[in-house]
Amino acid sequence: MLCSLSVVVYVFHAYLFQRYLPGSNPESFRRFSAAAAFYAFAWLLARMAAAALTRKAKKKRKTPRLLRELVSATLFAIATVATIGVFLGQSAGGILASSGLIIAILGFAIRNVLADVLSGIAIGVEAPYRIGDWVGFDATIRGRVTEIGWRTTRILTPNDTYMILPNSQISRQMLTNYSAPRKQYQGELEIVLSHDISISDGKQLLFDAALSTSPAESLAPGQKPRVRATAYTAEGVTYKIKYWVPQFSDSTDCRDAILVAIDDAIRSQGLALPVAAPPRPQAIALRQPDTPDNPGA
Repeated sequence: MLCSLSVVVYVFHAYLFQRYLPGSNPESFRRFSAAAAFYAFAWLLARMAAAALTRKAKKKRKTPRLLRELVSATLFAIATVATIGVFLGQSAGGILASSGLIIAILGFAIRNVLADVLSGIAIGVEAPYRIGDWVGFDATIRGRVTEIGWRTTRILTPNDTYMILPNSQISRQMLTNYSAPRKQYQGELEIVLSHDISISDGKQLLFDAALSTSPAESLAPGQKPRVRATAYTAEGVTYKIKYWVPQFSDSTDCRDAILVAIDDAIRSQGLALPVAAPPRPQAIALRQPDTPDNPGA
């Protein structure tokens, strides 16, 4: 309603001026009506964009608030530049050119903040992760994304503590998204069994133990555990077990359940886990200090 009224006032400003404000300055009336129309049109487009993004988010992962704010800020910035141009009688290009030096000085003064904001814009546009996703950065920081802001991203760790990471720091790190393209992912662990059991029997024992922890109704075709022998040493055979985790928040519980099932299976077979061999001592070459009797030692 407000947008339509502003556009009508701007289009028919000459008639309205002559009809209701005959003693006023017509140019000032035109400028103010144009400014109102610009901002009303920007507001309307921002609402339409927000509605479209919200409708899209109902079908997929939640759209970051940053992306909606970015669209609104861009539209209102365009309206502001157009309004300044109307009041100063200049084109938008002329206004931007004349303010280039000021923008350069401000950009240098707030370069760190600007780097975070630009990285936040890139995150909002590319969407490598979204609110609610479980992510990991450089395999050291893991948690669930709770908010994506202009400068920072907030993460809730498995220990129920908040971590606030600058967006520029995130853009320089290796990112792992455990919630995309789907919430299910594969976890893995390694077990060493002694030579008292053959490799084929060992693989079957570990497979049955891992499968017993996964409800049949939660497994899709091809999502059963996999067991592979990866090393054969004097201490025993190393097996790698890959299993499916419903979502990242269940990773610790799934690993615990599989380890308990494997321990029960090994004990029921009368097997014992081999003790890892102690590390071999390494020879360290020591350099003797230079002496008159031993120069250059």
